[in-house]
Amino acid sequence: MAIPAKPARRPNVIMFMTDDHGAWATGAYGCSEMRTPNIDKLAKDGARFTRAFACTPVCSPSRMTYMTGRLPSTHGVQDWLVPDDSFGPKGTRWLDGHPTYAEVIAANGYNMGMVGKWHMGDDDKAQRGFTYWATVPGGGGTYENPTFVKNGKTIEYKGYKTDAVGDFAIEFLEQQNKEKPFYLLVPFYAPHTPFNYQPEVYREPFKDAKFSCFPDTPKHMWQNPGLGNNHGKQASKLAYSALINGMDHNVGRILAKLQSLGLREDTLVIFTADQGWNAGHHGVWGKGNGTWPFNMYEESLRVPLIWNHPGHIPPGITPNPMVSSYDYFPTILDYLGIKAPPDPKRVGRSYAAFVKGQTPRWQNRLYFEYSNVRGVRTETLKYVERTKEWPSELFDLEADPGETKNVIDDPGHQKQLETLRTDLARYFQKNGAPPLEEWRKTTKQNLTKYTNSLQPAK
Repeated sequence: MAIPAKPARRPNVIMFMTDDHGAWATGAYGCSEMRTPNIDKLAKDGARFTRAFACTPVCSPSRMTYMTGRLPSTHGVQDWLVPDDSFGPKGTRWLDGHPTYAEVIAANGYNMGMVGKWHMGDDDKAQRGFTYWATVPGGGGTYENPTFVKNGKTIEYKGYKTDAVGDFAIEFLEQQNKEKPFYLLVPFYAPHTPFNYQPEVYREPFKDAKFSCFPDTPKHMWQNPGLGNNHGKQASKLAYSALINGMDHNVGRILAKLQSLGLREDTLVIFTADQGWNAGHHGVWGKGNGTWPFNMYEESLRVPLIWNHPGHIPPGITPNPMVSSYDYFPTILDYLGIKAPPDPKRVGRSYAAFVKGQTPRWQNRLYFEYSNVRGVRTETLKYVERTKEWPSELFDLEADPGETKNVIDDPGHQKQLETLRTDLARYFQKNGAPPLEEWRKTTKQNLTKYTNSLQPAK
């Protein structure tokens, strides 16, 4: 009598996520001055998506969308979480009531680890199926001698925050065995501000850099004044580059540990960011809230996205579909062979076939949302709609890929404008969102003073 074959064990997963990291700021995406050899190797040996975007160009709502596959108007976080909403006695578990991919993966037998920036509420406590948990509650803070909460205990870490994330990730890997798969989420804080401290070893390579990837465009009329202090400054360009260098170094450390443990061939590695970043692009320093009103420029939204799994993902492929952070939920489950539970509020599609080198039919149209701004992007056009106090925008990406000219009043674009305006309204209505003017009804969070007091442009 034949003995039934033991089912193949599902692969391990490490998902790296950076913070405020535009796709442009890596060697793999064309900036040769950036020191990202480990990220670049992941891209060379795997799938590097050329048109990946965040749904929201700011951290907390973007992370919520990755985790749930839902839009901000559905998951209820429309801006970054202030400290009282993020941790401590007044903290809120913003993910409660929203099914997450992490819970589904945990229910399918995975050991779950989270090391780094959570910023989705109740930050200091393990949740959503994760059992190993190391974080600095809140969204930012110092890079020098940070205070972590690891598995419920407060740890005063002596050293550099990015290195601490690497240390804790390695500790998690050392605790794994080959009988049970693991999912390790590594959301780095870098290269998010502050820019006032990076170890010299990560700064040294940029002492004589020309920073040619940082355009010195005249300052945008809507520039957020605080972030605008970085505009054109060599010190800020160096700091941003050094933060990325330190992050890449720790990606390499984690991958080397994976290799030494004999786990590399059995592990899918994903690298992405929560949203993009402008560093002089469009005359802006910052992301979506780098301007008032908020913007949805390409650099604010476009993120690196790399999938690498030796022997399973063809090396060196560059899939070209337009994909969003809301597509991650169905994609990771599809790739792992786990059935996604039905959820009428989940809007994403699986792009797993592209990861494997296939080219299925795919509609290249994405939707974006950030507080009082919504947008739709096609292959050649981007329509950005704001509440009535602020001007909306239409960019012809074919004629003007740098988004330098708002053609919303151009007679030659009126038919396209009306089509996109109607499409945008129908999309959000279909997915349960109120009209844009009623966006405040979609969240109960304590909004930042800027978001809460948006005033008309002068």
